[in-house]
Amino acid sequence: MPKTSARLLALLSLLQARRDWPGTLLADRLDISLRTVRRDVDRLRELGYPIAAVKGPDGGYRLSAGTELPPLLFDDEQAVALTIALQVAATSSGDGLADAAARALNTIRQVMPARLRRRVEALQVTAVERPTTRSAAPVDGDVLLAISAAVHAREILRFDYDSPATDRHAPAADRAPAVDRAPRRVEPHHVVTWDGRWYLVAWDLDRAAWRTFRVDRIALRTPNGPRFTPRALPGDDVASYIIGKFRGSSGNGEGGSDGGGWPCQGTVILDRPAAAVALYTREGVVEDAGSGRCRLTLGSWSWPSLAAAIARFDADIEVVGPGELTDAFAHLAGRFTRTATAKGPPT
Repeated sequence: MPKTSARLLALLSLLQARRDWPGTLLADRLDISLRTVRRDVDRLRELGYPIAAVKGPDGGYRLSAGTELPPLLFDDEQAVALTIALQVAATSSGDGLADAAARALNTIRQVMPARLRRRVEALQVTAVERPTTRSAAPVDGDVLLAISAAVHAREILRFDYDSPATDRHAPAADRAPAVDRAPRRVEPHHVVTWDGRWYLVAWDLDRAAWRTFRVDRIALRTPNGPRFTPRALPGDDVASYIIGKFRGSSGNGEGGSDGGGWPCQGTVILDRPAAAVALYTREGVVEDAGSGRCRLTLGSWSWPSLAAAIARFDADIEVVGPGELTDAFAHLAGRFTRTATAKGPPT
């Protein structure tokens, strides 16, 4: 009979492999008695694993979904901070840790209490990929959660905003006199990361224009305002807007973005996780699309070159737009077909 520690690990592994296990089958697989199975289950419960008894002719056991590691104890603030960090790392890490971060994020979400899981699921962050040369500005996790919840609920936000001249993190002697300290009223649209900083993309109700606010300069006011119907961003998606905004486009709602500086820009859905695609996308925007898929917005100097750049990810592709990108894939498909069926040079 294996030692107790090894036997407990083997039992835990079996419980993770399928939903329900009859007690007699566990005893057979581990080559132990049913009484020992019951005793080992009690030991795992003492360690914190939620193992439920299953009713039936032979009885059985079930391990609650998602418990894959010994329990870790986090308070709410730590759990939120860990979720945020893993979400960013899963979509923007370039050091080979993205896949591990994505798996860790999934594990944390599965074992998180329902009360807390509902809060963090509202926090959907888009990591806009580019080389970063500065450290991220400090952001209050509660503020980030509150903003994301307002985005999810489509509720108007009210907040005080520190302009660069009145940055509350700067020494008082270095701050310029405040010019306009009236609270902002905005329709929050999206939370993004870009170059190591967090931003809120929103429609400013008082200025009647699209604005991008640094989250570390936001001081929320409560309660939120009424619900609103979301407007269409310039360029119709947050990726186009952010790329244009930070490459010189006005981003004020008077037309679309400048295409991110590329003459051709398109969006596709790739049958690959965002974490895997973001590792090799410095000039594009990657957003998680769920079910192991991602939304990629990318630019290039021509439509065929853009199609070729997307094809390098070796995944099934669904073109979101524009039609020129679909035509470019058809063009390349014909060229590749002719190449593949052409006779080789005479020997």
